[in-house]
Amino acid sequence: MSNHLNNGKAAIFDLDGTLLDSMGVWDELDAQSLAKRNIEVPEDFSTTVASMQFRDIAVYTIARFGLTDTPEDLMQEWNGMAAEAYATTVQLKPHAAEYLEYLYESGAKLAVATTLPPELRNPALQHAGISEYFSAICSVDDAGGNGKEHPDVYLHAASLLGIAPKHCTVFEDLLVGINTAGSIGMHPWAMFDASSEQQWQDISALAEGAIHDFSDAPRELL
Repeated sequence: MSNHLNNGKAAIFDLDGTLLDSMGVWDELDAQSLAKRNIEVPEDFSTTVASMQFRDIAVYTIARFGLTDTPEDLMQEWNGMAAEAYATTVQLKPHAAEYLEYLYESGAKLAVATTLPPELRNPALQHAGISEYFSAICSVDDAGGNGKEHPDVYLHAASLLGIAPKHCTVFEDLLVGINTAGSIGMHPWAMFDASSEQQWQDISALAEGAIHDFSDAPRELL
């Protein structure tokens, strides 16, 4: 039943680690990929690459471990492994589907703003059964290629929805995304993810709200 509570407002969602419980996929993928090359994943690796762009991670990995692969080789390998996981095994965070349905019914416009390319984000959204709720789905590549330390992807999502930044609530799991969304007058909410646990205190302090479960997400958007 529609209640119009959130008419004229928007919610913009990150995918990895926010709507999707998917960061473990990347840890597993890193481990498998490096194991093939007889390398163990160092402890600081996943936190170091968490907010990097896909290609930058490939370049960094090659440099750090002295690999002979090209960035394109690595990206192709990772994409193949990841596509299968996103299409078949990645699950939603607790109560994410119910919350999206609620917002949709309450009149909010919904968008995805992700670093994931279409070949990963689309199978993930299909598998999770939540594509129908989103009026706009965009990645950093659709907004000029700058990462989430820049506001481009959030502003792009807002403009596709036709909603002013001050009426956009952004759900993110990474400090860099929370920081950027807040800096352009959007309302950042933090979703806990184990991959950024070490920064959770900073993330929670910077966000307008911090949750471990979408059942605790705001019913009325600002």
